[in-house]
Amino acid sequence: MAGVAEAHRRPGRPLPPSARGPPGPPPPMAKGAPRFEPVDREKTCPLLLRVFTKTGGHHTDADFSVRGKEPKDEVQIYTWKDATLRELTDLVKEVAPEARRRDAVLSFAFVYPDKHGRFVVREVGRTFSYPSGRRPDNGSKTLGESSFQIGDYLDVAIL
Repeated sequence: MAGVAEAHRRPGRPLPPSARGPPGPPPPMAKGAPRFEPVDREKTCPLLLRVFTKTGGHHTDADFSVRGKEPKDEVQIYTWKDATLRELTDLVKEVAPEARRRDAVLSFAFVYPDKHGRFVVREVGRTFSYPSGRRPDNGSKTLGESSFQIGDYLDVAIL
């Protein structure tokens, strides 16, 4: 029966996924390779990231508990899941003067609802306002590598 299906198939067209058989294992990843594939920013629509900044520490989960009553210090950024914490640091520095200080440290946290509907604030990385080789940070970490989901908020503590 498989020979009959092959005879009626047009040349040059690939078989549909169901006719190819089960998919093989994914190709092995090279050591040190990113786990998250970069986005083609020319072809992919950006997502809206709601960023809340606070000097001195992160907002609490209670600050986000009522929809529509989120903290007032919000910045809306259009970006992609392959945006790095360094890119986001530079954007925050444009709108928050305290983030431009030489000794400023920015702590990034995702804010999202848990399975019970309560908001969780989970820190995902830190960057220095002005990085140097002697002070490594998480600047190269992307939103996608950090398990960001579209719809999550980003809370930035400026320390």
